[in-house]
Amino acid sequence: MEVFRSPEAYRRGTYTVATIGTFDGVHLGHQAIFGRMQAHAAAHGGETLLISFEPHPRLVLFPENNPLRLLHTLDEKIERLAASGLDKLLLIPFTREFSRVTSQAFICDLLAGQLGIRHIVIGYDHHFGKNRTGGIEELEQYAPAYGYTVEAVGPQALEGDNISSTKVRRALQTGDVPTASRYLGYDYGFTGTVVHGEKQGRLLGYPTANLAPEDPLKLIPLDGVYLVRVLIGAGRWYGLMNIGKKPTMGEFERSHEVYILDFAGDLYGQRVRVEFLHYLRGEKKFGSLPELIAAMDADQALGRQLIAEREGA
Repeated sequence: MEVFRSPEAYRRGTYTVATIGTFDGVHLGHQAIFGRMQAHAAAHGGETLLISFEPHPRLVLFPENNPLRLLHTLDEKIERLAASGLDKLLLIPFTREFSRVTSQAFICDLLAGQLGIRHIVIGYDHHFGKNRTGGIEELEQYAPAYGYTVEAVGPQALEGDNISSTKVRRALQTGDVPTASRYLGYDYGFTGTVVHGEKQGRLLGYPTANLAPEDPLKLIPLDGVYLVRVLIGAGRWYGLMNIGKKPTMGEFERSHEVYILDFAGDLYGQRVRVEFLHYLRGEKKFGSLPELIAAMDADQALGRQLIAEREGA
């Protein structure tokens, strides 16, 4: 997939099928749009283009105390989009000045003029342009004059519930990992660098890797204990991750510590990715260290049981 970081750098194709949006999470609803784009491009000997914005528009328009946390870092989004089989990605720098571009100018000057789009596939509820006034109706209004066609993709439902990035975030923020995975079509995770912590895990018999997430805007799921998949280079392990402030041990900042099952080695300074598989329990302040250790033993036993079920499936 070719990545262009401004409209000026973009290289036009002869027949381009495009879509527009932030596509945070690249969930199954997004992937349905990609499928329609690819089918149309194949039928016309064309190529696919996703037009997105960086940074996320809400972070520019509402910068103060913005609670938005993203499902993907930019690198993660690029990697996921490339895996979806798209041909090109255009990242438009989103600024306050760009936010004042009218929907008409966006369609006529950018889409039809500068980019030469021939077919647009768009989500049924997507809006764009100044004050988000543009949508399917306006795209269809200008289509005859500018020689492109428009295709709307309706809501994608799973078990009777429409899929959205907002619902994925909500699921993760409540520890509902299975629902998030079903909506996404893959297991949610984050990448971090192993940093030095308080080294309390090894005193309890559970040495952990303390991960510092690479992007502070990345959404981290609800505090608690999780069964996770751990990716280190080309290697894969299972692990138990605790997210929270470790109240039994004292007063600490929120941390992200993973105990990697059946692993031995020094990971300090290395990049490690964790992917969330199951939420085991919430964070709790225990009355004593023996109670905490007993709970950790139970977590490991449950984790290994779940692993056996996954591996046996």
